[in-house]
Amino acid sequence: MTAPAADVGTLKRTTDGFEGVLTRQFDHDGAAVWRMLTDPPSMAQWLASGSIELREGGAVRIDFADSGILIDSRVTAFEDQRVLAYSWSSGSEPERPLRFELVPQDGGTQLTLTVRVPASEDAAKACAGFEGHLDMLAAALEGVPIKFPFERFLQARAAYKEQLGA
Repeated sequence: MTAPAADVGTLKRTTDGFEGVLTRQFDHDGAAVWRMLTDPPSMAQWLASGSIELREGGAVRIDFADSGILIDSRVTAFEDQRVLAYSWSSGSEPERPLRFELVPQDGGTQLTLTVRVPASEDAAKACAGFEGHLDMLAAALEGVPIKFPFERFLQARAAYKEQLGA
């Protein structure tokens, strides 16, 4: 069973890989959403333990201890309370740019996450993982953090594979 198309973002092929665009609308102001993206204790509730130096060129370190993945990157774009971009890769790994954009909308905040994935990697898996983390972000914003929603991940991955015709 796949997730309905409206339940996931869009994933398309690019000249050098894939680009996923995931959007969420939150009934919280931009400051609350921004805090979840950038404040270490808040990040740990929906993404992983870590820290981000809030400036272009600032260090990004995120430790997914359960999976052994460590992100050691740099901020590539920064507009306070509006834009945060960095790569979710480390060292000599291929660049995997992430870009979070916040826009006030309908009394809350729209978050758009753009995920770029190299052609050699499983873009459906990457985007599905971020769907799960964005669900965790929504729960954390409501004050009820959840564990990674694996069933949601599986449904989203199937839906993204379908978008790619795989």
